Formats: sequence, structure tokens, C-alpha cells
Amino acid sequence: MNKYLGGLIFAFLITGCNNQDPSEQLDDLNGYWEIERVEFSKDSIKEFKINENVDFIDIKDGNGFRKKVRPQFDGTYTVTNDAEKVVAKIEEGKLILYYTTPFDSWKETVIKADEDRLSVKNSSGKIYHYKRFTPLLSDYEEKK
Repeated sequence: MNKYLGGLIFAFLITGCNNQDPSEQLDDLNGYWEIERVEFSKDSIKEFKINENVDFIDIKDGNGFRKKVRPQFDGTYTVTNDAEKVVAKIEEGKLILYYTTPFDSWKETVIKADEDRLSVKNSSGKIYHYKRFTPLLSDYEEKK
């Protein structure tokens, strides 16, 4: 009986440690994100080596936007005129992002979000993996 109880506690600890708190995920969403890869299925993955554009996400009190920006060599960004309105909600223990534009609306479920990585899954099952964008110029190069 003790073996079963110990195994049950161990399994609970393992699964509990893997789940992120959705409110903590929300805290890490803001900023610049560069796409790394898209999983269409387990056997079909598209890798992105170089990106001209990065996504800028800005959410406050559950409302905000996502916008494509193009990093410049001088450390500035060229900003597009189109932005996607984002509403972030915690539903059934998951962080859900609802997007709207004048032409469409959709949602994504946040799988992982921390200070360095972001993964979201859309309604068709595609998983988008991002890394925190690193500016083209480092702090060292900017001071020269």
C-alpha cells in the first residue's frame, strides 16, 4: 500500500511541476518575440533560421495588441500599421489569447511562456515556438 501511495505522490509532483501558472505566463508575454519553428504535426516542422520581422506583444490588464516590427541595424524598429487586438483570459487553468482584426478573429492557447521562450497552439493544432528577440546590436557595440 505504501508503494502505491509513494508512486501516486511522485506522479503528482512530476505532473504538477511541469504545469505553469497561467498568470505567470501572462507576466512573461510582453516584449519582442522571434519565431523559431512551427509544428504542423509531430512529423512536419518548419524551422526559421533568419527573420526579417519579429512580433511585439503588449498586454496590460488582459488587453493589448500584437504587431509585426522590423529591427533595424541602428537598434530602432520599423513598425507596421496593422495590429492585432489581443484579449488574454485564463480559462480552465489555461492562458488563452483571443485575437481580432477587421478581417478575422481567432484564439491561441499558451503552452509555455517564460522570460526566454513562448509556445502557443492555435485551433488547427499548429504549435508556434518563439524565442525572446535579441537586438541586432549588443549593449557593448552600442557604447562604442
